[in-house]
Amino acid sequence: MLRVATVFSGIGAFEWALHRLGIEHEILFACDNGERDISYDIESERKRVFSLTTIDEKKEYVDRLYSSNTSKKNYVEMSYLANYPQLHKNRFFQDIVLLDGKDFAGKVDIFVGGSPCQSFSSVGNQDGLGDARGTLFYEYARLIKEIQPKVFIYENVRNLLTHDGGKTWSIINNSFKSLGYTYKAQVLNAIDYGIPQNRRRLFVVGFKNKTNFKFPPDTKDCGYVMKDFCIENCAFGHFKYDKTGELLVERVPGSCDPKYILTPKLFAYVMKGGTKSFYMRPVINKTIARTLLKTMGNRHRAGIDNYVSFDGTENLGSVRMLTEREAHRLMGFTDDYKIVVSRGQAYKQAGNSIVVDVLMEIIKEIVKTGF
Repeated sequence: MLRVATVFSGIGAFEWALHRLGIEHEILFACDNGERDISYDIESERKRVFSLTTIDEKKEYVDRLYSSNTSKKNYVEMSYLANYPQLHKNRFFQDIVLLDGKDFAGKVDIFVGGSPCQSFSSVGNQDGLGDARGTLFYEYARLIKEIQPKVFIYENVRNLLTHDGGKTWSIINNSFKSLGYTYKAQVLNAIDYGIPQNRRRLFVVGFKNKTNFKFPPDTKDCGYVMKDFCIENCAFGHFKYDKTGELLVERVPGSCDPKYILTPKLFAYVMKGGTKSFYMRPVINKTIARTLLKTMGNRHRAGIDNYVSFDGTENLGSVRMLTEREAHRLMGFTDDYKIVVSRGQAYKQAGNSIVVDVLMEIIKEIVKTGF
């Protein structure tokens, strides 16, 4: 049985990829703070946590630290626990900084994570490793060193390669080299692996032992357009996968709640193209979706967000935003994935995720190596 662990786990794209592929596995741990930032002295708290004897004692201490410093709920944890019964009991951790990898040394086959991308994203502040979120990369590298998994997978935005004139990637690249793993890095786009979304992400796959690993070829015909993943074309419960894990879209007509249709005020805003200095051509019913953003629930202009219409027009009263379910579908989450959070949280969680189908192809190539 495959033993896996993830950090910055989100809603479990890697875990859902294993689910769709039918690969038997156990999840040793997951870790995500649900974007709940608290302030504490890192060195003193880490020393205190790591001095405790058992995993349970360490987890309970960190849980209390969070509950005493914030009243916010961890909505990511709620989504994760609702969908992954393979997770070892009481093994969802809140904070990567206070996670002791030595507790899992030599126990993990595949370790997956992607430190927060806002520090390197073209739509973020691009402060890179100078941003506290950027420095979390070092925590991911620390855990690789402590856990010594057979394989690691790292994911981030492609801008990481060019950030600060390539200096940021040079630092991260050297960090990976220092770990003693054989690894490869490549930018993959979701449209090349079966999902009609233009989403390019950097993947780094490392092996403790030398292998003949190759990234999956980008020759897979998508075969779908964005509207194929929408409720009108594919009613809830009919976005499935076959016994090989491939998407199985049963085009059983459905209907969408009118609340997703844009109001006159929103329609006027969404269809604006912007100004001369920042023009964004509004397009409805794109064949390939624009990159899904975690803020898509805020209803951005059509030049950067995704909108559909099913009556053949792009008029007021017909144009609507994607539903939370459709956003999850466009990330490769089939309809058996349970959405248990609010609309706003569901959009955010989908936009923060990794595309499941890309991970599926990477997993297939990893398995071929016999790692």
